[in-house]
Amino acid sequence: MESRNNRYVSGGSYGRPRAPKEDKLEMIFGSRPILEAMLAGKVLEKIFLLRGAKNPTTDEIIAEAKKLDVPVVTVPVEKLNNLTRKNHQGAVAFISPITYLPLHEIVTSLFEKGKTPLLLILDRVTDVRNFGSIARNAECMGVDAIVIPSRGGAQVNADAMKTSAGALNLVPVCREPNLKETIDYLKDYGVQIVACTEKTEENLTDGKVDMSVPTAILMGSEEDGISPEYLKRADARVRIPLMGQIGSLNVSVATGIILYEAMSQRLREANN
Repeated sequence: MESRNNRYVSGGSYGRPRAPKEDKLEMIFGSRPILEAMLAGKVLEKIFLLRGAKNPTTDEIIAEAKKLDVPVVTVPVEKLNNLTRKNHQGAVAFISPITYLPLHEIVTSLFEKGKTPLLLILDRVTDVRNFGSIARNAECMGVDAIVIPSRGGAQVNADAMKTSAGALNLVPVCREPNLKETIDYLKDYGVQIVACTEKTEENLTDGKVDMSVPTAILMGSEEDGISPEYLKRADARVRIPLMGQIGSLNVSVATGIILYEAMSQRLREANN
């Protein structure tokens, strides 16, 4: 297995996302500063706009955010007042602590260099500490990129960065507007989709699913698992067998288990 330090060094076209040293996300407030930040290339984590507010600047913010796949949430004024006591003018945004990278560039680069992609797709994992822990697992097990939805996933904030123990500084994160299209794209590119789900009789320990080939592992939300529309697109489904009375594992723990199996298979393949 190739050293993690040698991944994604391809002529400097893109590199690892870096996080700032600050403990909290940087906040921008006011419609014009938020719009100018996006136009200047700042990566925003999320934008909050006053519900019902409509003017040319907010229209521009929504249009630009759509182009950049930045989540926009309309909220009551109480929510904005809770975020900041300053004159927010009905608009608050947070600058992301990481730079999101294009999935297609990562996948193309991996294949061009003769590598075997191992990707992780997270469907609506909303708890920031779970997300941070998953990122830590992913970095340790050699995952090439984590794919998250633009909307409905955990915010990459200070808690996520801390829980990841630095992993979110190292593992590329791709923010995709439509996971269904992303899954279809990966399948067309020759990447198999392996869903980790309780809705199957195929045990991970049976070893029938080969994850030494190009693979994207799909993990579901803490509440209801993988969305049916994504699950039906999976090339394989595996479950983690349990011997206790509790019927499921925490998603970060389950992710660590299946990623360890993928890494083990790849190490065996490399040593044969």
